[in-house]
Amino acid sequence: MSTISQFDTQAVRVWNQPQLDNFAQVTFPRPFVAPPRLPLGIRELDQDKSKNIRVKATTEKVNNTSAVYHLTAWADTVFYSGVAESLNLAPANLEFLNGEHTRNLLADPKSPASVRINFERPFVTPPKVVVFFNEFDIDRSKNWRLRTTATNIDVSGFTLNIETWADTILYSAQAAWIAYPEDREHIFSASVNTQEVRLWNAPQLQQSKSINFGNTEFWKTPNVFIAWNEFDIDAKANFRLKAYVDNVSQSGLTWHIDSWADTVLYSAGATIIAVN
Repeated sequence: MSTISQFDTQAVRVWNQPQLDNFAQVTFPRPFVAPPRLPLGIRELDQDKSKNIRVKATTEKVNNTSAVYHLTAWADTVFYSGVAESLNLAPANLEFLNGEHTRNLLADPKSPASVRINFERPFVTPPKVVVFFNEFDIDRSKNWRLRTTATNIDVSGFTLNIETWADTILYSAQAAWIAYPEDREHIFSASVNTQEVRLWNAPQLQQSKSINFGNTEFWKTPNVFIAWNEFDIDAKANFRLKAYVDNVSQSGLTWHIDSWADTVLYSAGATIIAVN
């Protein structure tokens, strides 16, 4: 059974005392026989509009009972708060493959928006692939727009896309990915978006939607991972965005993608994984 862990910067400091490196040792919900793999995503962030939006989620000192989680900004970014979340994969859970890819336009201005990811071993049939962000660096002067998707999925790999649009200035972004057999039992994944409930050009602070797990059966209430895969936010106010779920049952859940205060949220999307 896979578990979920999270690190909230407000567990180690208050939001209005910003600092660049925020970290804590997080104990897993249950111990593993060996250190797990920890694909990591970001699901909440509050940073000041006056500086570039920069954040990176990482782990270190991973053992069979805990890991040190970091949420880090750099340079002159004003980092109020954030939340990172991991799907904790047991070492023996070999049917799951995972990895990361960085598009770094500072190091390589021609870094492509789309790259081919080859699996370390092929699947029998094309797998399910989910993607989400765990790092980005975006200029403060234009609206913040970023999206990651997985396309052209086959048994050997897929195309990972990290892209922006309009006049956004992207310096770098990193997306994490997880692939698993399409017929695996007791797991549900989906990409959800605020545009399922309203138009992008009718911004509002709170949006939610209830979804069901369809034909996926769970033998108990599943653990649920959520992290962003897209956002479009106006740069005239602070970057404030959070995604979370509630009302989780064996048959479905309600997702929320919200902002607060004077932030103008045009749209945002998240990846959801529910698993026993």
